[in-house]
Amino acid sequence: MEKVLPAEWEEQDGVLLAWPHEATDWHPIINQAVVVFTEVILQVSHREKVILVTPDTASVSRTLQKAGACMDNVRLFSMDTNDTWARDFGPLVVREAGSLHILDFGFNGWGLKFPANLDNMITGRLIQSGAFAGLPRTSPGLILEGGSIESDGEGTILTTAACLLSPNRNPHLSRRQIEEALHDLLGADRVLWLEHGYLAGDDTDSHIDTLARLCPGDTILHVACGDPADEHCAAIEAMVGELQRFTTRNGNRYRLLPLPWPEPKFAADGHRLPATYANFLVINGAVLVPTYRDKSDAAALDIVGKAFPDREIVGIDCLPLIEQHGSLHCITMQIPRGALS
Repeated sequence: MEKVLPAEWEEQDGVLLAWPHEATDWHPIINQAVVVFTEVILQVSHREKVILVTPDTASVSRTLQKAGACMDNVRLFSMDTNDTWARDFGPLVVREAGSLHILDFGFNGWGLKFPANLDNMITGRLIQSGAFAGLPRTSPGLILEGGSIESDGEGTILTTAACLLSPNRNPHLSRRQIEEALHDLLGADRVLWLEHGYLAGDDTDSHIDTLARLCPGDTILHVACGDPADEHCAAIEAMVGELQRFTTRNGNRYRLLPLPWPEPKFAADGHRLPATYANFLVINGAVLVPTYRDKSDAAALDIVGKAFPDREIVGIDCLPLIEQHGSLHCITMQIPRGALS
């Protein structure tokens, strides 16, 4: 295959994160947020590298050392940031003719909802700082967040129409033109579009990584709503119907594994928070799965394990993260093997 976006379950060099600080929206619950980020970094650092951007490298280094992170694998870069959603401002690294190439897509705060001027420059600054192994970089002039697409590493991209066709992202492009861009830039020869599915409280216009995830062996892990009284039920059922109709490259149906539906979680002001077990992160030898102090946590870990039977399944309490409308996958971006210096 000439060009492809590697699957998340392929071998990785490391994971990119941005540390929460007082100038971010985490300010009201900064201590709780730090606990979650620390645990994620701890788990990753004992398996692969961590690329961590923060305005305060000295303080963060002390925090991570005290927590027991493998500091030999942690590389800190001093940078100002708007926020911490590395999945969406981080680089997408494609493999082309045996070499790796960095794609630095534009990030505009999920369709101009939030400031993103600093975060939009992080990939370029990391390249200038020598984080990557001298890889070529292209800035395609396209708004595209990592959380909005799923790749099987073989040319299939799974995405949602609500996000990629959002009028505040690439209003000059039609669906056909976006498919052509995904083909040219990511090597996608198949784009599977979901027309249904959403999470209340989600700022991303239905990122795919909150709803359905491509997994090895033509498997898809997806959210499922078993409560007819829940406001999501009709949309999620319609989404599952679409997944049931999708076929693999060989013309077979996908193996669908439904994830449990956590009890509704609410912010202090009463609005619903987007709790989802689909927002897991695959790393070398493990899958980090968000939990929410919910009765369905154990079942979610078990089901993710069915899709990744050869990896350790690690639950991480992400209840604080959904206070800012994201979860575990949203704060991380994996970097494939061979990309880091």
